Amino acid sequence: MMTLPALAAAITPVDAALEPVLRALLDGKAKPPGSLGRIEDLAVRIGLVQNRPDPRIARTDLYVFAGDHGLTDEGVSAYPSSVTAAMVGLFLSGRSSVSAFARASGVQVRVVDAGVDADLPDHPDLIAAKIRRGTRNAAREPALTPDEVLAAIASGADIARAAAADGADVIALGEMGIGNSSSATLVMHRLAPAPLEACVGLGTGHDAEGLARKQAGITRAAQRSDAAEPLDVLAQFGGCEIAMMAGAVLGAASMRRVALIDGFISTAAALAAVRLVPAALDYCVFAHGSAERGHPAMLQALGVRPLLDLDLRLGEGTGAALAAPLLVAAAHLLTDVAALADVLAGVQARPD
Repeated sequence: MMTLPALAAAITPVDAALEPVLRALLDGKAKPPGSLGRIEDLAVRIGLVQNRPDPRIARTDLYVFAGDHGLTDEGVSAYPSSVTAAMVGLFLSGRSSVSAFARASGVQVRVVDAGVDADLPDHPDLIAAKIRRGTRNAAREPALTPDEVLAAIASGADIARAAAADGADVIALGEMGIGNSSSATLVMHRLAPAPLEACVGLGTGHDAEGLARKQAGITRAAQRSDAAEPLDVLAQFGGCEIAMMAGAVLGAASMRRVALIDGFISTAAALAAVRLVPAALDYCVFAHGSAERGHPAMLQALGVRPLLDLDLRLGEGTGAALAAPLLVAAAHLLTDVAALADVLAGVQARPD
C-alpha cells in the first residue's frame, strides 16, 4: 500500500499545454465548432487525464464502498444499521438499482466492505477491506482514529490502483451505509466549508420529525470538535467508506485514471481527497447533481459542474453508472469522428 505522502507525490496536475491541442482537434471535426457543448469539454478532460489526443475509455469499474456509522445511535437515519449488510447482499445478487443501471451501461460492479458492522460471507465480487465494524458515535467521540483513517485511505488507493493496473480506464465510486449522509454532511460543513444548516438534507427519506432528529445529532457531533483539517475531519466525523473513497480518488489520480464521482456522499469523499491533494481534482468527473440539499453547494465549493441532473438521491453509484456511457462517447468523439477537412476534400474532389 502507498502512504499518503507517496500518493501525493505521484499526483501531478494535468498538462494544460495539451488543452489547446485537444480543442483544435475537436474544432476540426465534421461538425460546427462547439456544437456538442459539454461533451466536448468532457472529451478534453479525458484527454488531459490520459495525457493523449486519442483517449480510450474501454472499461469502467464501479466500486460500491460500504460501511456503518455509530452516529446512527443518535437517530440520524430512518433505517437501522442492519440494512447496510442487507443491501450489500442485494448488490452481490445483482438485483439492486445500481446493478440494473450498470448492466445497461456495460459497467462492472464490485462491493467493498470498508466497515460494515457484520461478518459478510465471501463472494467473488466482494472485496474484504474492513477497517472496523462501523465507526464510533461521532456525537460522543471521534468516529475513527488517525491510524484508521490512514489505513482506509491507503486501502482505497490500493483498490483503485489495482483496478487501473488490471485495465480499468475509469474508476467509478458509489457507496452504501446507513447514516453516511450525516457523516458526509459534517465533512462538507468543515471542508467546503459551509454553514451546517445548509448541508443537512433528507438522506434516506426522513419525515419532519426524523429530519429534526438528524439535525440534532449532527449538531451535537459538530459541537464536540472544531476539526478543520482534512485528516482530522475524517477522523472526527468520517466513515470507513468515505475515507476509503477519498483514497480511491487519490489512487485513480496517481494512475492517471478518471475518478467518476457519484452523488452527495461520494462528492464529500472527493472533497476530502482534493483538500488533501489539490491536483486530484483534475482527475475527477462528477456524474450528477444530487437532489440531496447540500450537494449543489459542495459542487460549487469544488468549482465543478456535474454531467447529469436527474433528481437522484439514492447513492449506490447509480448516477455514476448512468453517466459512464457519456465518457465513452466523449472519447470516441476525439478518436472516431472524421475531420471536416477530409470531408470537404472529398466534396471538392468530386466532379460537378
